[in-house]
Amino acid sequence: QVQLVESGGGLVQAGGSLTLSCVASGDRDTFVGYNLGWFRQAQGKEREFLAGIEWTKQVYYGNFEQGRFTISRDNAKSTVSLEMNSLKPEDTAVYYCYVYSWADGKDYWGDGTLVTVSS
Repeated sequence: QVQLVESGGGLVQAGGSLTLSCVASGDRDTFVGYNLGWFRQAQGKEREFLAGIEWTKQVYYGNFEQGRFTISRDNAKSTVSLEMNSLKPEDTAVYYCYVYSWADGKDYWGDGTLVTVSS
């Protein structure tokens, strides 16, 4: 069982930046093998994939306006982060951290952190 705790959400003006972080429970040796990702869900819309980073550190991004978001991981701190720049009101959503564990073949989700971008 993996528990994920997101942080870093909040209210920001359009054009601003936020960095979201997600800390995973458990030992760091296990975290190294996780595939990690960030999703978001705006009110009334489906959950949208934003970015992923594999245990190999290969990075990939969802089908949306790329370049503004950057995913990274710190295995020593069991953390995955999402740096978001040039934020727009349409980026307002609940942002979720995601883990796929090769060890047990399961997906895990955080509870989400709300990002609100004001115009």
